[in-house]
Amino acid sequence: MRLILSLFAAAALLSAPVTAQQVPQSQAEISLSFAPLVKQAAPAVVNIFANRVVQQRATPFMGNPFFEQFFGDMRQAQPRVQNSLGSGVILSEDGIVVSNYHVVGMATDIRVVLKDRREFEARVLLADEQSDIAILKIDSDEALPWLPFRNSDDVEVGELALAIGNPFGIGQTVSSGIISGLARSGVATGNARGYFLQTDAAINPGNSGGALIDVAGQLIGVNTRILTRSGGSNGVGFAIPSNLVAQFVKQAKNGNDAFKRPWAGINGQAVDGSLAEGFGLTIPEGVVISAIHPLSPFADAGLAAGDIVLSVDGQPVNAPAEMLHHMSVRGVGESTAITYLSGGETKEAQVALIEAPDTPPSDPRTIDSGTLAGLSVATINPKISAEYGLPSDAAGVIVTAVSGPLARVGLRPGNVITAINREPMKTSADVEEIGTSDARGWRIDGVNQGRRFSYRFRL
Repeated sequence: MRLILSLFAAAALLSAPVTAQQVPQSQAEISLSFAPLVKQAAPAVVNIFANRVVQQRATPFMGNPFFEQFFGDMRQAQPRVQNSLGSGVILSEDGIVVSNYHVVGMATDIRVVLKDRREFEARVLLADEQSDIAILKIDSDEALPWLPFRNSDDVEVGELALAIGNPFGIGQTVSSGIISGLARSGVATGNARGYFLQTDAAINPGNSGGALIDVAGQLIGVNTRILTRSGGSNGVGFAIPSNLVAQFVKQAKNGNDAFKRPWAGINGQAVDGSLAEGFGLTIPEGVVISAIHPLSPFADAGLAAGDIVLSVDGQPVNAPAEMLHHMSVRGVGESTAITYLSGGETKEAQVALIEAPDTPPSDPRTIDSGTLAGLSVATINPKISAEYGLPSDAAGVIVTAVSGPLARVGLRPGNVITAINREPMKTSADVEEIGTSDARGWRIDGVNQGRRFSYRFRL
């Protein structure tokens, strides 16, 4: 039976049209390679060496609230120099360079080495940990090689792609592959969140900040991270789309030292199969608004909780990160076209892209005396929520810094305090006022990354 099947398969292959396999017709086609493309693009990809001073714990128990109850502050952390190695891409002949925040963020000394071994000192113009992007500037008396941007919204799955960088510090290396996926928004490392292109072109440690280019030599992404269990490439790499990088370059050239990110002022979630059925959709699509802030530009445009955002700026969105990505690409001060579903009817609106408002005032305060001495707090508002990644409907008071006894209790920056001694804390002034109390027993209730906490202590 197996022999019959094999013969049948062979016959099928023999009967296939000969045009299915193209035979090289010339010497040029026989020698076809990526070599000319690499020669054109590689000079614009650089190696980056960065140093920064970090505080090293004198003991592994330092910073642990439990052990510090018994041993106090132990000893102060000792400074040490930490080295990082990565890659970068020159984006203009006058020396604008992009790399990753995790390569150069907080660095005190940055050295950029070109393919021809020329070295330059670099300074940071704009860096953003959330997007893992840093824009640098190097100064040269001569025009530098650079890569042009391609519209990353036009990139399609299956396109050929080359990754150029400095893996493991061994020197500039080129790997090839394809675009494996688009709109990857469920990937996060450290504090970085985003929306990525996925490629199977080999990316390894040291490739961070390097170029992902198409077959025309245009930049389609900046390599940023991998998914791996071994520490090496498993063929699942991610790149920040070039459109977002271009917005960073624009803001850096405008003199911004911090990235201005549009504020949506909504809580949303991807529409899955069960939600689609509940909304009467034939297929799961879009982002459903679960909560909306009164000051949200989406509210001003007429959207409300329960509406489903289908597209932003003509691009379909199926996750909150996708929606925020397309808003960020457009930029603060602009407006974007939104298509949404409301009450079973498809509608369109123009949404203004604004920064998160500091309303009501965050009113930061530091408690200087009493039981709460060393505690710095601010009233939660849209600006604070955006800065700390809180839900748009977050309320209360956020801890911005803490030292002294309260640090040993367990409070940390980013904690939201909702009540002290069962009294609701709505503003930073409320915290300062209750701090003058002479109570001996204390209870602090709050939320940390969605989980409730309650600290009790006595003087």
